Amino acid sequence: MKTPIRNLNSPSLDSPAQSSIANLFSAQAARTPDQIAVIAGDERLTYRELDARTARLARHLQALGVGPETLVGLAVERSASILVAMLAILKSGGAYLPIDPGYPAERVALMLEDSRIKFLVTSEKIRAALPGHAARMISVDGDAAQIAAQSDAAFSCPAAGNNLAYVIYTSGSTGKPKGVMVEQRNVLNFFLGMDEAIGAAPGTWLAVTSVSFDISVLELLWTVTRGFRVVIHEEGSSNSVGSEMLRHGVTHLQSTPSLFRALLGDPQAGKALAGLKKLLLGGEALPASLVESVRRIYRGEFYNMYGPTETAIWSTVFPVGDLRNSIPIGKPIRNTQVYTLDSELKPAPVGELFIGGDGVVRGYWNRPELTAERFIDDPFTPSGRFYRTGDLARLLPDGNLEFLGRVDLQVKIRGYRIELGEVESVLERQPGVRQAIVNAREDSQGDKILVAHILPSAGHAIVPDSLRAALKAALPEYMVPSQYVEVRSFPLTANGKVDRKVLAEMQARGEESRHEEPQGEFEQFLADAWKEMLGAKRVSRNDNFFDLGGHSLAALKITFKMQQTYDVKFPLKTFGQFPVLRQQAEKLEELLLERADPEMLKAMLSEL
Repeated sequence: MKTPIRNLNSPSLDSPAQSSIANLFSAQAARTPDQIAVIAGDERLTYRELDARTARLARHLQALGVGPETLVGLAVERSASILVAMLAILKSGGAYLPIDPGYPAERVALMLEDSRIKFLVTSEKIRAALPGHAARMISVDGDAAQIAAQSDAAFSCPAAGNNLAYVIYTSGSTGKPKGVMVEQRNVLNFFLGMDEAIGAAPGTWLAVTSVSFDISVLELLWTVTRGFRVVIHEEGSSNSVGSEMLRHGVTHLQSTPSLFRALLGDPQAGKALAGLKKLLLGGEALPASLVESVRRIYRGEFYNMYGPTETAIWSTVFPVGDLRNSIPIGKPIRNTQVYTLDSELKPAPVGELFIGGDGVVRGYWNRPELTAERFIDDPFTPSGRFYRTGDLARLLPDGNLEFLGRVDLQVKIRGYRIELGEVESVLERQPGVRQAIVNAREDSQGDKILVAHILPSAGHAIVPDSLRAALKAALPEYMVPSQYVEVRSFPLTANGKVDRKVLAEMQARGEESRHEEPQGEFEQFLADAWKEMLGAKRVSRNDNFFDLGGHSLAALKITFKMQQTYDVKFPLKTFGQFPVLRQQAEKLEELLLERADPEMLKAMLSEL
């Protein structure tokens, strides 16, 4: 059978004989030994130093028994050590399993239990916070003496192309996260695809993505195999991205559209983007309104990226030029085939998107039934395999693909893939919750948020703060709903299923609070900012930021407004500590007083 989309899929290309990711890095280190490879805070490592530290830790891991097909947990702070550990695990022949230290203990425990890892690379600070497990821990600082005793001489990675490179856990519809198994060959083909799609000329790349999100592979691994200088952005400091870009002369940046929309509020963003050469946005739909905002201040190369974890990071790329009403997700990278198929797996101009080729991964860790369901035989390529994305797409006349949404209950929030069923499962485990339905919707700023509709058990009432706290203890922050709406019943379709479309249109009631007008300059400033960012018609000084639908991206935009107006840095974590408007205003005033000089204090006292 002929390929049904001849104008979209390019011929298959032979991949060069490249044994492993780690060997590519070592070869680059040999070419540019004295060039800076990584910057993290005050720490700088040249390629020679990074390669030496990697070799010592890799030998230490091998001495403990790590080799090909050995899965090694990775739980390290965002520092130079995280890149050292990642490369060392790969150089030893093993595969890494990233564990975000910011994840709730319950989620981490599920990952450790499901993966059954025997080794875990961590640090002294993080190991104390990890839940109980049976893995042998290797501490990058606690075991420093033993690691330093190993030779730093170069050696070849024993992994082959069909060995595991990493396993990344994504949201699961049954309430249990699932591990995606990615092989070395999948990543190596992706690297070559990026060389062709965006160019491999090195520059300075600001790595802002958690290692638990697979697009970090481009930021941290592709870059150091191509001679880039990588600046590792520290955890929880998104409101300083602009200044960091300026300080280090960043030329390349990758981000989700949601995060980048927030970054545009950074007073330093305009200056920072002026020096940027390449901007990659992906992980969720790219709205034309955001492209219009970007193009007002940035005229460099700009790409819309698309790809599920199951097909190794990015599978299609679209160079964004002139503004369109809808931004395509583009055409496939090398050795990647994409098809829009109907329910009978026949080619259709609009249909579910299937992806084949060298990016299709091994499957799901310890989930053979799910692997068989999502990874199927490719009817168009002998011995090939398809991944069924669950995304709806349209083939455009120019050969590009347009993303139209999901065909199931999976959504993307800030680039993270979320199965709504997983959030609903955790909600329904809470006392007093009879049934929960979670939808995604856009807030007034165009950012997606989750809204939970709760049918309480008899005799119970919904307390949003309690539910929010319970979910934060079990799920990552991006999976915790922003709003909680109590309902007496759920609207049903003709066949008796919950009508999610009707439910999404219902007006959220939220919590009733005693309305009291904001008092003073700071409360009024925050009230106006909340109204703008959350789309609230009225804000009381007693209102809770999160009960009004507040989320981290809205908080980030408000911190930028504070910085512009008052020249003060308001930590994002403060929104969680002081969610009530009057408390937040008091904290803002306190921060201003802390940095006030005597003359400013005198003026403020005089005004009082």
